[in-house]
Amino acid sequence: MVEKLGLFGRIAIASKVLTEQQLQQALAEQERRKDGKNIGQVLVELGHLSPAQLERLIAMQRQVVQKARARQDDPVAEQDPSRPAAETLPLQELLKQAVAGKASDLHIHAGAVLKLRACGEFGNTGSRVLGPEDAERLVLQALDEGQKRQLLEAGQVDFCYTLPGVGRFRANAYRQLRGIDAVFRVIPLEPPTLTDLKLPERLAKLTAYHQGMVLITGPTRCGKSATMAALVNLINEERHDHILTIEDPIEYEHRSKGCLVNQRSVGVHTSSFARALRAALREDPDVIVIGELRDPESIALAMTAAETGHFVLATLHTDNAIRTVNRIVGAFPPDQQDQVRSMLSESLRAVVSQRLLVTADEQGVVPALEVMMGTLAVANLIRENKTIQLRSMLQTSGEHGMVLLDQSLAQLVREKKVSREEALRHAEDPKLIPGG
Repeated sequence: MVEKLGLFGRIAIASKVLTEQQLQQALAEQERRKDGKNIGQVLVELGHLSPAQLERLIAMQRQVVQKARARQDDPVAEQDPSRPAAETLPLQELLKQAVAGKASDLHIHAGAVLKLRACGEFGNTGSRVLGPEDAERLVLQALDEGQKRQLLEAGQVDFCYTLPGVGRFRANAYRQLRGIDAVFRVIPLEPPTLTDLKLPERLAKLTAYHQGMVLITGPTRCGKSATMAALVNLINEERHDHILTIEDPIEYEHRSKGCLVNQRSVGVHTSSFARALRAALREDPDVIVIGELRDPESIALAMTAAETGHFVLATLHTDNAIRTVNRIVGAFPPDQQDQVRSMLSESLRAVVSQRLLVTADEQGVVPALEVMMGTLAVANLIRENKTIQLRSMLQTSGEHGMVLLDQSLAQLVREKKVSREEALRHAEDPKLIPGG
């Protein structure tokens, strides 16, 4: 009976949208009526398909036919249900493919095809649109019972998923209009090195501090977490201290090497960054690693820790060194900002703001950095609320290890590592980029 339905029936069964019994029932009803309605209309009237599901099946059928015509192949053979397409593979296989393809992210979206992001570019993998049931089935494979409950109650959940021998994946699952979606960020099983990340070896000097605060900043997907993991790994290898990390969720796992390393996940081991930071001051850490400074309380606690004999490493979502200072100060009420400027000027050791640029051969990415060191001159400008002068300080203080982002971009263009067009996408002053 199903064979009479041809390609439509084969796609419906392969997609698990319909059962063979439902299709047989609809075909029998169509033959009985003889009113000229197609099988899709009959399935909708019988309640086996919603109009939206029917539209998706028709679109899938159209895609298969077009693909088969392009290959001069048989469309029925093209969608052989006995050969699982990428979209029907279990989540673990999809994540393995993402790692093998050097993708940074796997996107699962109800109502869209599976997508991968590689070298910053966003593209489809496969051709079939995922129905709500397909997307939900894939996402739920990664969640434990507590995470499923949080997704149900809160509509979203952050978590990390480990695939032994393959990698870890920082993920966010959430409900949207068409169903349940998730994004999986690929995280290697071992922390990277500065060389792995194509970062300058001079950044290793930032791990020598025993007091104060180093901030890694930049927009989303700029590699902040990887850079911080590389610095933590250096400390772990070269020092004999207690490292305490507070993350949401834990991304890179750090085995204790020279250091004792304890990692806490917000929402699992503690209720908030601020609560964990208050407790950290009683847990005898030498190095405190903060996944993200999110609010005034956590910022204040981080600066206090840095002032009281701890080395603090943290990330912040700001796009350059000057805005990092302004963001921290601006997080507090006006009547507290003078005190915050004073605390920040005393505790800040460095700000590293970075971007990831697609290489000139489009085969990978390379970082561009802005680095501001906490010299006495920088501290004075912060304390005196003269942050507008920090840009010129960065531009002219190369001997202190400082560099302006535009200078880093210009150097990458001169070395032909990135195209001028790619550099201009990130530049604040296009006149500093050569080739114009």
